[in-house]
Amino acid sequence: MKLRPLPILFLLTLSLITYNYVEVRSEKPLVVTTTSVLASIVRDLAGDLVEVRYLVSPSMCPGHYDVKPGDVETIRRASLILAHGMEWPGWLRDLIETANQTGDLYVPIRNITGPWNSPPMLKQRYSAVANVLEEVLGLSLDDRLSKCLTAIDAVDEELKDYAKDYGFNNTPVVVMRWQVGFVSYLGFKVVATYGPPEYLSTEDIIEIENNATKYGAKLIIDNLHSGVDVGAKIAEDVGAVHVVLINFPEAVPGVNNVTEMMLYNAKVLADGLNKYETIKEMSSLKQEIELWKYVSWGCLFVIMIETALIIVMVKRRGR
Repeated sequence: MKLRPLPILFLLTLSLITYNYVEVRSEKPLVVTTTSVLASIVRDLAGDLVEVRYLVSPSMCPGHYDVKPGDVETIRRASLILAHGMEWPGWLRDLIETANQTGDLYVPIRNITGPWNSPPMLKQRYSAVANVLEEVLGLSLDDRLSKCLTAIDAVDEELKDYAKDYGFNNTPVVVMRWQVGFVSYLGFKVVATYGPPEYLSTEDIIEIENNATKYGAKLIIDNLHSGVDVGAKIAEDVGAVHVVLINFPEAVPGVNNVTEMMLYNAKVLADGLNKYETIKEMSSLKQEIELWKYVSWGCLFVIMIETALIIVMVKRRGR
């Protein structure tokens, strides 16, 4: 029996349409975030349920971001966009408007506002992101959120033990503004703060250095993403140790979420304090060596004088 070509063609066409439909429907929703902070939270909560992309490199400040041509297509493909809120006065509003030039961009946009660089604050951000993912994408995340919050509590205890073991409490430091929350949480005594280097005047730097000297600041704590040259100069001028913390995961290899970032930063601070104590100890030893050198020269001078006097006295007796 001969098969008719038309039904075969129809069946092939129908199967291709069905395949493409299933393939499209099986794709995971794309969650686009402005930073690696939000991306890491989404991955922790729903990494196997969604695709996640962030726009701003973790090595730079989001306020300095320059939009790339590919960002428009990424935005147009998104099922959800998450931002911190601070990006809107700059580049994010322009990016959304560019992506919506055709007027057919229908994507929910949510701001996850507030700081994230201490465990209590981070727990609030996780809860806020989970709520949005459930509301917009229909995901069920109660169990996953509970596990994430428990993990953050464990890191909270680890950081407190770390601060106690390495003597962070009441240690005087100068801190770049974006790191004040984390540094204060660890118990350091913040004696001066400073904002982004591009906004600092010479008078500002002099005042910072005066406070650092007055209170004996041991560390000048900088923020990688804001530029570190000014902090390095202040540290050199006041005899403190310059350390650089990060505010975004993935800025250094092996740091993939915010809790890992906190542990990394705590280690940087501990290493900085160890370096400060080593430098001070070496300086003290150097001063002692200098003192003993002068004492030795003095003793030698006295011995020479006494020897000369003895020689004179012996010669006189001999006469």
